[in-house]
Amino acid sequence: MQRTSPLIAVLLDENTSGDGSRYEASKTYFEAIDAAGGLPFGIPYLPRVVEDVVESFDGLLATGSRFAFPPDWYLPGETTSAPPSPRLEAECQIMEGFLARDKPVLGLCGGMQVLAGLKGCRLAADTTRLSTARRNHCDPAISHGVALVAGTRLAAIAEAPVFEVNSLHRESVAEAPEGVVVSAFSEDGVIEAIELPQQRFALGLQWHQEKYAGKAHPGNTVFGAFVAACQQP
Repeated sequence: MQRTSPLIAVLLDENTSGDGSRYEASKTYFEAIDAAGGLPFGIPYLPRVVEDVVESFDGLLATGSRFAFPPDWYLPGETTSAPPSPRLEAECQIMEGFLARDKPVLGLCGGMQVLAGLKGCRLAADTTRLSTARRNHCDPAISHGVALVAGTRLAAIAEAPVFEVNSLHRESVAEAPEGVVVSAFSEDGVIEAIELPQQRFALGLQWHQEKYAGKAHPGNTVFGAFVAACQQP
């Protein structure tokens, strides 16, 4: 039987807030991909699965995370309080493999930061210092507004140019080099989305769009665009 739905690799996270002994991922990642027409599969970060994942899957969803990135990914003088994780090496290899083959990549929160770091962006270890209002961007009880940059792919995909999103990230992209397009900013000036125009589809969102799965939200169209890109030959 011919398969009509693209296979989406959903990179699992781990319980870094505990002892790191368990894989975990919110069900909403899978629900969002399923609703968009993709077939999502959770991927562990074992070295021997990297090649098969890159070759066999049509698209990569890099999920949120909280672990330390390489020191040279951060602004000079910045240090992270996040713990180390074996996820980093496998995630970098998998994402680089997808990008090299021009297969679609969607990075959310930590997944966006990996995409950014691999392309030469610099990260801030504490987003509060980037905020013009010194606003806390790591409080699940609050939301904040984001404005999309006109003419970007994200602006063409989303259903509104400005909307509210969740505040669930301590670290964020601080600087983007040539070749990385910033496609959204928060109302207090923090970079909230990036994209790689030279790729078929490579988009990073700082907020957790998957948490709006099954709800009416103007950003949910990102999942449909991602899955549609995965169906292109």
